[in-house]
Amino acid sequence: MDSVMFDQNKIVTIKDQIADQMRSDIIAGELAPNTKLNEQSLSKRFGVSRGPIRDVLLQLTKEGLLVSKNNCGVSVNSVLDPAMQTLMIRIRREIETHAISSLKGKLDDADFDALDSILNRLKDAFKQEDFIEVTKADIDFHRYLVYKAGGQELVNLWHPIVLRMRMNYKRITNPKACVDEHKAIANALKEDNIKAAKEALLANIR
Repeated sequence: MDSVMFDQNKIVTIKDQIADQMRSDIIAGELAPNTKLNEQSLSKRFGVSRGPIRDVLLQLTKEGLLVSKNNCGVSVNSVLDPAMQTLMIRIRREIETHAISSLKGKLDDADFDALDSILNRLKDAFKQEDFIEVTKADIDFHRYLVYKAGGQELVNLWHPIVLRMRMNYKRITNPKACVDEHKAIANALKEDNIKAAKEALLANIR
């Protein structure tokens, strides 16, 4: 869940779990773009009242994964057109290169252990062909760096962009290259080589 990496004492609520599952369903394509969502059906699926479902739908709408229209209810957002996807990539690169620049001399062994743990999750997910977990580990790696650089405020700016981009996600065909790209970012940061870290980051975000 989103909170675990940054606050081990924070309780993951039912709403958090439902939101996480729905994000995964949308990113994996199990909830296809433009699919209309029904509060009652979701309430039955997750075994909760409609109140928490309504809160989750509002949260995911704010994140850009869902869209709400008057007299039409809530539905899964459409995929980005190529021009918007290009713009999102540019914005994400700006945020993350800013984050990398802010990390010079700030990461310690505990941070690198955390990044290595995420990389191991990424490798294991590829081995198991669990592409939902691949996506989660990928996002967690980048989110860790963004959080360390700018805290939750920067994450709040970055997170909806990444999720929206992920709706255009295509299955990675070269797992080793994906893992190696993330390793290159981590290794450059271990050496406090910000220039190399930025280059590795830009090679990964595309």
